[in-house]
Amino acid sequence: MASVSAPAQTAAAASAALQRGIVKMVLSGCAIIVRGQPRGGPPPERQINLSNIRAGAMARRAAQGQPDTKDTPDEPWAFQAREFLRKKLIGKEVCFTVEIKTALGREYGMVYLGKDTTGENIAETLVNEGFATVRREGIRGNNPDQARLCELEDQSKSSKKGLWSEGGGTHTVRDVKYTIENPRNFVDSLHQKPINAIIEHVRDGSVVRALLLPDHYLVTVMLSGVKCPTFKREADGTETPESFAAEAKFFTESRLLQRDVQIILESCPNQIILGTILHPNGNITELLLKEGFARCVDWSMAVYTQGAEKLRAAERSAKERKVRIWKDYVAPTANMDQKDRQFVAKVMQVVNADAMVVKLNSGEYKTIHLSSIRPPRIEGEEKNKDKDKRFRPLYDIPYMFEAREFLRKKLIGKKVNVTVDYIRAATGPGESTPAFSERTCATVTIGGINIAEALVSKGLATVIRYRQDDDQRSSHYDELLAAEARAIKNGKGLHSKKEVPIHRVADISGETQKAKQFLPFLQRAGRSEAVVEYVFSGSRLKLYMPKETCLITFLLAGIECPRSSRNLPGGMQVAEPFSEEAMLFTKELVMQREVEVEVESMDKAGNFIGWLHIEGVNLSVALVESALSKVHFTAERSAYYKTLVSAEEGCRQRKEKVWANYEEKPVEEVVHLSEEKERVANYRAVYVTEITDQLHFYSQDVETGGQLESLMETMRAEIAAQPPVEGSYAARRGDYCIAKFADGEWYRARVEKVESPAKVHVFYIDYGNREVVSSTRLAAIPPAFSTRTLPAQATEYAFAYIQVPQDDDARADVVDCVVRDIQNSQCLLNVEYSGATCPLVTIQFGDTKDDVGLGLVKEGLVMVDIRKEKYLQKMVTEYLNSQESAKSARLNIWRYGDFRADDADEFGYRR
Repeated sequence: MASVSAPAQTAAAASAALQRGIVKMVLSGCAIIVRGQPRGGPPPERQINLSNIRAGAMARRAAQGQPDTKDTPDEPWAFQAREFLRKKLIGKEVCFTVEIKTALGREYGMVYLGKDTTGENIAETLVNEGFATVRREGIRGNNPDQARLCELEDQSKSSKKGLWSEGGGTHTVRDVKYTIENPRNFVDSLHQKPINAIIEHVRDGSVVRALLLPDHYLVTVMLSGVKCPTFKREADGTETPESFAAEAKFFTESRLLQRDVQIILESCPNQIILGTILHPNGNITELLLKEGFARCVDWSMAVYTQGAEKLRAAERSAKERKVRIWKDYVAPTANMDQKDRQFVAKVMQVVNADAMVVKLNSGEYKTIHLSSIRPPRIEGEEKNKDKDKRFRPLYDIPYMFEAREFLRKKLIGKKVNVTVDYIRAATGPGESTPAFSERTCATVTIGGINIAEALVSKGLATVIRYRQDDDQRSSHYDELLAAEARAIKNGKGLHSKKEVPIHRVADISGETQKAKQFLPFLQRAGRSEAVVEYVFSGSRLKLYMPKETCLITFLLAGIECPRSSRNLPGGMQVAEPFSEEAMLFTKELVMQREVEVEVESMDKAGNFIGWLHIEGVNLSVALVESALSKVHFTAERSAYYKTLVSAEEGCRQRKEKVWANYEEKPVEEVVHLSEEKERVANYRAVYVTEITDQLHFYSQDVETGGQLESLMETMRAEIAAQPPVEGSYAARRGDYCIAKFADGEWYRARVEKVESPAKVHVFYIDYGNREVVSSTRLAAIPPAFSTRTLPAQATEYAFAYIQVPQDDDARADVVDCVVRDIQNSQCLLNVEYSGATCPLVTIQFGDTKDDVGLGLVKEGLVMVDIRKEKYLQKMVTEYLNSQESAKSARLNIWRYGDFRADDADEFGYRR
């Protein structure tokens, strides 16, 4: 760019007053742009051309749309002169005098580095270094400044510097590349490595023109992940700045224009090169966001390599401070208290795949939707298929069941951290969209894992796309987008090209005929696994049976629970007291949990009735213990009756909840006139299998012995064909199982106690013996061989009319005698009367028909237990006569005479 000498100008010389400014840009070796200090906006600026010197002209691109024009290359040493000045002046303070101002407004003058004229004279330095020539034709002899320039030029010539060096300077001319044939390949070839560059032009705060070194590509780069306010070009060619566009541009210019930077070219969608500019003083992208000059944009955020979370944090900081473009910003949760924005809650229910019901510490229930994700859904033609069939979203929408199950297994009953991101306002129904009530949308984490992100990464949900100005989105939106990209890449779930999973789930709730067919199967199965899908009331539930893939309605057995309000043909049935409380109790304990059920029967409406267990707790018992149910008379025949009655008695006495108005009825004394009954001698054949140390014994009925043998043979054959996996069975007290006895055969058993996996106490239910075994010798009992197929065959009995000795030695003698006489032999047994724990019986030898108990009395091994009942007196008299004979003969316990007078207790007997 050439300067002009003073005489050639028509305008008068301007006042040589000293002025100051900061160098914004170096146009060439002899022209700079100087700006003032910013005050409430971008500062004024002016171009100053250096007087009396000339530097080479920089390369220029041909005018666009004018095919006749051509690109103009650099003049020799022009770029080096520009670079010399750029490195020396950019961002520095200079002082200058304007000597001449042309009619066109172009200003010429002297520029000094620093605050006054004692600083370095820029024109002299350029001439001295050989980067500029002196315009000698306009020099006046009496001007010492001009004379000094001529002197310095002569010295430079003699030293052969710069322009005056040999060779003409053709090697200094750049090959500037204004276009790139394939921008995407070019960007990919750099592999996101930082490359050196000079920022040549700033179009707006987030778009720059950069000269890539060392190959001199001149490219337009848009900052990844952000967008600044821009200058809109109108139809007449003028530009209208958006709010804060000029300020954003100045912010970027003052930090980057003509600075040495490094650029990471990250992507090239639609011929637009996206990149990140790194300066030693920081990352301009983050700074623009932090100062409120830019906003995050999702479409390019995904390619940003320096950590998208940093950009979101910077934007969040600007929003919170309400600076610049965010001056009118109102946060989506601005009207919420901190405790409502962030809290810990317990997950009670998962609703489809993007929402859950949580229980707050206050006891309040709240529905939370996962921010920015969309659950699986059916679109287009699929939606209208099978209109006649009842549509069940959970099972009929592909991947909805998998998504729900993922959330259910991970969250139900667990405490989670909830951070509310935004409240979506209620919407009315549209043409194709249903009405939605107000939604609380939040980020839910458990153990540091973002549940929405985990769901999206498995391809079980998609991420919602928003308008750029829509701020109602997840606080971890970028992580969600990245998770979705991974799921698409790996073909997970909804993005899989495999066949869509189909869930054929039969709903037999209220289907009486289907329920009847299904009942025997469930009864034989014993305890079956289930998932509680819905709680209608405290004792009425809907269950999903995963093994059978069906839905059933299940009523709790043995209890009478307060009824909820219901619509009946005659009108609304009013809810009974505590019905709501009972329902909430059941919901909290079992809703969407994995449970075990024992089906006993069904009602006429096709609902199954039975017992439900969760983690060892019987739900019927739990409701009774909490005074939310009463025991029903049908429980009398169940194994849980005693537990239920005991729990009910405590609540009744305390007058809790359903027993609050209970009044005990006065006990009336009733004189029972009972008819005299006679002893019934009804002996039946039994096989004695076990004698205990307490002189109790176990026997099997000979009549059913064949059934047991047949069952054992079939069971062992099945086990031989499909041996159980050793160690796979987890023993639990009260469970029925099969156990391998010392003879290597499998027998039916019941777990009585679990000390450790190596010490499990079992009772062999068909033989009456007990053993401590390792859990590796146990396995689950096949359903076909459970106690429902054939009840336990060993029945416990005790001897009637005799006292069991308390003394250990005396008792051991009796037990040895009985073991010798009747163990593993067939006998005849008659029940005489009931005892506290088992029936008391007389037993006869199978061959001689002699009374075994009477024989023990005759041998003087035991004493007679004198019964008062009249109908037993004949037997008691016979036993007492035998006792007198043994006493007279001084046999065994009577060897020292009649000891009962004073010290019977001492000898282990009571009179």
